[in-house]
Amino acid sequence: MELNNIKDAFDRVAKKQKLSCSKTQEVIEKLIEEIGKALETIKTSSQLDDRYVLTELKKKLQELAPLSQLEGTQKELNIALSKYTKVLEKSFNPDISKAYRNVEFDSQTVNQIIANHFYRQGLFDVGDCFISETEGSESAAAMKSIFQDMYEILEAMRSWNLEPALKWAAANSDKLKENGSDLQLKLHSLQFVELLRSGSRDEALKYARAFLAPFASNRVTEIQKLMACLVWARKLDSCPYPQLLSPSNWVLVAEELTRQFCNLVGQSYESPLSVTIGAGVQALPPLVKFMTVMAGKRQEWQSMKQLPVPVELDKEYQFHSIFVCPVSKEQSTEENPPMMMSCGHVLCRQSINKMSKNNTRTFKCPYCPSDIDASHCTQLYF
Repeated sequence: MELNNIKDAFDRVAKKQKLSCSKTQEVIEKLIEEIGKALETIKTSSQLDDRYVLTELKKKLQELAPLSQLEGTQKELNIALSKYTKVLEKSFNPDISKAYRNVEFDSQTVNQIIANHFYRQGLFDVGDCFISETEGSESAAAMKSIFQDMYEILEAMRSWNLEPALKWAAANSDKLKENGSDLQLKLHSLQFVELLRSGSRDEALKYARAFLAPFASNRVTEIQKLMACLVWARKLDSCPYPQLLSPSNWVLVAEELTRQFCNLVGQSYESPLSVTIGAGVQALPPLVKFMTVMAGKRQEWQSMKQLPVPVELDKEYQFHSIFVCPVSKEQSTEENPPMMMSCGHVLCRQSINKMSKNNTRTFKCPYCPSDIDASHCTQLYF
């Protein structure tokens, strides 16, 4: 999609419209001026006949020829508008049916992904309505409860209340450490700074001894900066570390909490539906163009397993297309697909069957201490 072409066409329309408005205003002002002069003459002169004054006014208005003056600029504006609409139609109304391939898919899974997207965005009423109208699965409804917990924490943070976030981080402390996350330190730092903002230096020091001290051995620099703020308790605006007071810290910590929350419940940070649509928006124009060429040459593409031309996507949409099982070191196949375990890690089906003795016992995940029940593993579509 050539957005630059659209912008250029829009700029031309805006320029022509501005010129047309300016010319119209100029002509109207001249008409008003001549009519005003005629009225003044009628009021002040008793020697001239009113009909003579009106006849002279009619001649002057004909000399001005307002319609002729405006015709040229209006015509140029209409031409620019016509071209602009054609550019928009070409860019935004392509026949995308050319790139459609009739592929069977599990509608229930698609509905579940859509419902999960609504819950992920905090649109719980919309998600409930969607599930009720599409007969969604219980797993989608279960995701609602999970994301409701997350949004309760985030909503509290928007009200400058860190208590729910701190409780959640404390309950998941070990898992956060395994992920290498310093979310707990960031949350305690925000709480410490808020105590200083309120002027409670003694309370802030007490809080630091209780909750910041455990991080002192590994995060000396951050702790030292926070402790230095105690000196500026009643004049934080003059603190030598203004970055610690920035409201953007709350936004960044909320994003980190969202990321870690999704990770711990086995969900990606980005909505799968958003990623899919984003990638599709980038891939669709070259696909439509390619399919148009194929149709013109009367070549069949429906049976192709791979496109003969590359479709470039941005870096965030580039994923490794081949999964190699970290246990067996073998590449996944349709007969041996990748399976996601309850902890979020992925192995091939044969490795899971082998480690679980064909689903007769639980086993330890090779990457984390989670106990895995093979019957609860989910196949990732190959």
